[in-house]
Amino acid sequence: MKHYQVVITPFAEDNIRTAHEWLVVENPVYAAKWFDNVRKGILDLEILPESHAIAPESEAFDCEIRQLLVGKGTPWRIFFTIDESKVYILHIRHGRRNYWQP
Repeated sequence: MKHYQVVITPFAEDNIRTAHEWLVVENPVYAAKWFDNVRKGILDLEILPESHAIAPESEAFDCEIRQLLVGKGTPWRIFFTIDESKVYILHIRHGRRNYWQP
């Protein structure tokens, strides 16, 4: 089975940091669980990232954008692209937000 190297872009790192800081204020108990779930989801992309759906926003970009959904109810969306042996985490946003624009 092929393994991919997962690379988190600076923009996605900032998304994670900002969301986590907000959650710590709004719901501190959930914040740690959210962070662990996001981390696990991202690390799981080392294997079979192609198994995740192509994001509806993908049509607006120059490359194929896939999404990983994390959480129950309205999930957080982790956007990524696959380039040969690397998975690039591009952006993370809550599912209630509008579609991501290039």
